[in-house]
Amino acid sequence: MAQSSGEAQQRLRQKKSQSADISPARRAAFDVLMAMERGRSHADELLRGKAVADLGHADRNLTTALVLGVLRWQIRLDEETKKFLTRPGARLDEAVRLALRMGAFQLLFLDRVPAHAAIDESVELAKRAGHRFAAGMVNAVLRKVAAERGGAERRFEAFSVLEEDFIAAYPEWMVHRWERFFGAEATFGICRHGQQPPRLALRSVDARTEAELAAEGVRLEPAEMLTPARIITAGDVTVTEAFREGRVRVQDEGSELIGEIAACAGEMDGRKPERILDLCAAPGGKTLILAERNPEARIVACEASSARMAKLRERLAGLGERVEFRSADAAELNDEGAFDVALADVPCSGTGTLGRNPEIRHRLREQDLVRQAERQRAILRTALRAVRPGGSVVYSTCSLEPEENEDVVRAVLAECAMAHVVPVGACIKGLESRGVLAAGAAERLHGCVTPEGALRLMPGVFWTDGFFVVLLERSA
Repeated sequence: MAQSSGEAQQRLRQKKSQSADISPARRAAFDVLMAMERGRSHADELLRGKAVADLGHADRNLTTALVLGVLRWQIRLDEETKKFLTRPGARLDEAVRLALRMGAFQLLFLDRVPAHAAIDESVELAKRAGHRFAAGMVNAVLRKVAAERGGAERRFEAFSVLEEDFIAAYPEWMVHRWERFFGAEATFGICRHGQQPPRLALRSVDARTEAELAAEGVRLEPAEMLTPARIITAGDVTVTEAFREGRVRVQDEGSELIGEIAACAGEMDGRKPERILDLCAAPGGKTLILAERNPEARIVACEASSARMAKLRERLAGLGERVEFRSADAAELNDEGAFDVALADVPCSGTGTLGRNPEIRHRLREQDLVRQAERQRAILRTALRAVRPGGSVVYSTCSLEPEENEDVVRAVLAECAMAHVVPVGACIKGLESRGVLAAGAAERLHGCVTPEGALRLMPGVFWTDGFFVVLLERSA
């Protein structure tokens, strides 16, 4: 019995020793990637979790770079390591596969990471996951990857990302459909944009708060499209007092623009909106813009998920009784003509957010788009039914796919004679006249308006996620 206890303690000491050889950032990144392999969790949610939040600033940054980098370049990384496997067609355990991807990503893309650190810690990660025999293979493959790039000291001089590498980082079916719908040049722009870290935009930054953030090491610059937004160029805003108190919030500029268009749409017929419906309100960034632009209006915020509703209530608590929360499926609301404006920012495939959510490319299947569209049509019907005659509906997605965008609008209008499309250019002009748009942004946005009058923000045109927005008016 004493011998068994001693053996257990020895194994525990060995495990701790192995863990100590792995940096906190690499351990955290590996755990996040493993959680994603084993479930349907999203990278952004896991990277906001306590295990990552408890890391120091530098380790959090490295963890994020490793997770998102591996996901962005996964297809290329698998091809690169497969060349050096004795049996390239063999199915590897998920932990071994991730150790190889993490090591190869650091060797090929992170020029400040020493080769020995990338290789040795990837080997330790494989051991930590219980694959001591496979650890030798991980070591051998990664050393060959480094050697092919000119050795540990010169590997970056021999490696560069080519145009075809950006394209090859996405599933072929995805690239082919983009080329068919948007052309080769736009497709390359989408792919290149999705391989780069997204720019972080802040909302609600006044001069005093900007100075406060600067004192805490957060540097900002004007945003591309919107005057209320700023782009973070340095520092960690999440540890600042302004962020903790909710005086500033991180929100993609394209997402902010949708909120601004919805606020503008509520005044298209010359009335100030009194009742606004946000059908898919979580996480609440667009709801806050609607409230900011319409201080006298009452807003009904709907959300089907109880967990997301809890977070939505917390985020919008400062609005008090101006907001009515409804835990309800947006497709099943029965309100008839009760609202002046409705925002239907519907759940979608998210292919416009591949730089921010790179895992989507590995999970999405083309047939999923049709299933998404069924629900999107139902939500849009609900929105049109909910607004009064003369009221406005803004339908939006963060998808690039016609099945979720033009096809949804076309199908609903074909069965619903009481509504029509209003060209979004009028809202763009309105936002420009109010000083909401940055200098030159209106002209660029007019260039993104489709022949049908919708707005399509393509990744690579602006430094934002991709969005589709159409404005509808109920005529009867």
